[in-house]
Amino acid sequence: MADASRPFAGLASVSVPEDTPVEGDISVPVHATSPDDDELSTLDEPVKETILRDLRAVAKKFVHVLYPKQSSELLRDWDLWGPLLLCVTLALLLQGGAAPRSGDQGGPQFAEVFIIVWFGSIVITLNSKLLGGTISFFQSLCVLGYCILPLTAAMVVCRLVLLGNLGGAGFAARLAAVAASFGWSAFASSAFLAGSQPPNRKGLAVYPVFLFYFVIGWMILTFSPAA
Repeated sequence: MADASRPFAGLASVSVPEDTPVEGDISVPVHATSPDDDELSTLDEPVKETILRDLRAVAKKFVHVLYPKQSSELLRDWDLWGPLLLCVTLALLLQGGAAPRSGDQGGPQFAEVFIIVWFGSIVITLNSKLLGGTISFFQSLCVLGYCILPLTAAMVVCRLVLLGNLGGAGFAARLAAVAASFGWSAFASSAFLAGSQPPNRKGLAVYPVFLFYFVIGWMILTFSPAA
């Protein structure tokens, strides 16, 4: 029986024949991967094709927001390009508002809109995680950001209505547009996020989402251009 204190004692009697090669080259086969890997590789594709592919992906996510359903595609292939584009567009459209009182700068500033949108999204995401949600941090930011699309479209409608100086009829049209977009944004985000929450805590997770979009909708409804 071999000595337990010398586990490698038997290796001393092992001999290697002189004709055994101990040197060589490590070669990696060129076609070791499957043919499908070449289609997934984007290292050699032109920059134009990369940009177009990303734009198509963003447009596809916009379609998911316009026709919301419980789909995992928006969560699986998340990105922040769409939310950034919508946030910049909304911030630009909210510029040039009239000051409610003398001495005020008038309307939300560009940085203020960014803070409200991104800070609100982060708070909702943290609340979802603390409640036991299974969605990741950036997936939640992606969904909340993309679902601002209806409110951004409502802001465009409100700017066009304000150009017509329609008085009470104009305010009614703006109210209808903001209310519809608020409901659409809240419904779309809930359709994507509700499935990732525990059944007994869905209300606590969805309530901040409604409040988040309500604040944005209120900013849009109360906007009035400077004289």
